[in-house]
Amino acid sequence: MTERAAGPGPSEALVPVDCHPPSRFVPLMIGSIGVVYGDIGTSPLYAFREAVMAAGGGAADRAAVLGVLSLILWALVLVVTCKYVLILLHADNNGEGGTLTLMALAKRAAGHGSVMLAFGIAGAALFFGDALITPAISVLSAVEGLKIVTPAFDHAVVPITVVILVGLFAVQSHGTARVAALFGPIMIVWFVVIAAAGLAHVADDPGVVAALDPRHAVMFLWGHGHIGFVTLGAVFLAVTGAEALYADLGHFGRRPIQVAWLALVLPSLALNYFGQAALVLAHPEAIENPFFLLVPEWALIPMVALATVATVIASQAVITGAYSLTRQAIQLGLLPRLEVRHTSEAQEGQIYLPRVNHALLLGVLLLVALFRSSSALAAAYGISVTGTMVVTAAMAFVVIWRVWGWSPLVAAAVMVPFFVIDLAFLAANLLKVVDGGWVPLVFATGVGVLMATWQRGTRLLFEKTRRLETPLDGLVAMLERKPPQRVPGTAVFLTADPNSAPTALMHSLKHYKVLHENNVILNVVTLHTPRVKPSDRVTIEKISASFSRVTLRFGYMESPNVPRALAVARKLGWQFDIMSTSFFLSRRLLKPAARSSMPHWQDRLFITLARTANDATEYFQIPTGRVVEIGTQVTI
Repeated sequence: MTERAAGPGPSEALVPVDCHPPSRFVPLMIGSIGVVYGDIGTSPLYAFREAVMAAGGGAADRAAVLGVLSLILWALVLVVTCKYVLILLHADNNGEGGTLTLMALAKRAAGHGSVMLAFGIAGAALFFGDALITPAISVLSAVEGLKIVTPAFDHAVVPITVVILVGLFAVQSHGTARVAALFGPIMIVWFVVIAAAGLAHVADDPGVVAALDPRHAVMFLWGHGHIGFVTLGAVFLAVTGAEALYADLGHFGRRPIQVAWLALVLPSLALNYFGQAALVLAHPEAIENPFFLLVPEWALIPMVALATVATVIASQAVITGAYSLTRQAIQLGLLPRLEVRHTSEAQEGQIYLPRVNHALLLGVLLLVALFRSSSALAAAYGISVTGTMVVTAAMAFVVIWRVWGWSPLVAAAVMVPFFVIDLAFLAANLLKVVDGGWVPLVFATGVGVLMATWQRGTRLLFEKTRRLETPLDGLVAMLERKPPQRVPGTAVFLTADPNSAPTALMHSLKHYKVLHENNVILNVVTLHTPRVKPSDRVTIEKISASFSRVTLRFGYMESPNVPRALAVARKLGWQFDIMSTSFFLSRRLLKPAARSSMPHWQDRLFITLARTANDATEYFQIPTGRVVEIGTQVTI
């Protein structure tokens, strides 16, 4: 029912968008701390420990600790601060960010649309792999703090983690608006506490400040060979969550996200890592769990509770991001229609997708059952995120070159260093494939195959049906010359091709042998922009006395509400009365053809996806009592 269409010209994307008024700056900054930085903010729970363990095999010698600390600090500076905070936040598509947003922007500007499409599919699929692992490793790492309170809790870690995760996914259908209001203040407390805990231990070994010298990082990698390369994969755990900076750009705006990072999040993370390093150098046995050993014994249980809440918030941000990314993928034609429930009347972005929620819950619980500890799960973490970062860097180069209008040499000078860093992290993480890294790769590959199959299948189906359909203008001219019997009211025929007679119209004429007084050929178009202004929503073209062609435009961040959009048409002269209007939809029954452009397995997969797609009536939010569905069989 939908067709992708070219959006506005590249020049429109050159305008920096930060549409929030100054009076809302502080609330937006606080909100960004709660939503954007939940994932990266909980990385100290496991990142430093895993990196030092990888570097020293369980021993914490001074060179390894300072080398790991320097690598973490400079990863935060180069990858997060320079690449995302200072550069990518400016690569917005009318104020929106994220992998698919960058794909839409690059695809619109570049001549190689298929290449950008492949990048977008890869980035989105890898994000889903990240969304699967983040809740599992975050909550596990927090609950494991109970083992320090008393070893008796050792066997309770997994059951408690499962209960928390089940509860987290169970409340998704109720919406997160009320809980989200608490995210920012709680995460501010979290960052202040971890900063104070780290600062209190820097005095254990003040020499850790030497890690600010990047030579420690370089010498560690140079002198440790293969071990240094393996350690690089663990160091990357400290920057997982950086993609959220870009993905949530539209929710909070550029400046609130930037100020929150530079003023609070980055200093707090750095102080905590300094404290963990100093503690481990003074007390090597603390490498068992340096994060929780930063706090005194009396504060351990409150710290475990705070860490658990923080990891739930981090998980919530990733889950919400998976919903948003899925809706974008549906609108951009990469996934079949899925049920999208709106959980807030005020916030259009507050959505819930039952199938995505159930799939994530099953996947997360399976990971917890298979790996049973955050250390074991750390081996599976990182590949998805590094893969997404590599894709993002490649598409950002195209945007800087083709959209911003910079010379390719300057664009390369800006992005190639980050691309090389991302590739190094990806290569280091690929060493984890055998130890568990295969999990996100398998999941991401499955999602990628689904997206590629759906995109290719819908394109082939559209091309085939277009060849078989009757030109609309010729049919209308014939019907005006020799009109069949007329019936009162308005008939709206939804179609993906506004220049061809809809199948529902042809079957209606064939079986009912009548024509309504007013007939509308309705085409719903998804643009490569996040949202569409109300003034650009509807276009009406008069074809004849009784036929009109109406085009409704939606952005890929919007949910298509056809009745509400048609209400705008009243201002353009069309007297739309929902109670005297019938919507005619064609329900296709797909069958595999003897000869197909796709392999047999892909044909079957596409047909299965089409059968499980959500009903068009619900997806376009059309009143069910006004819909007439006409079936037709199509071979692909």
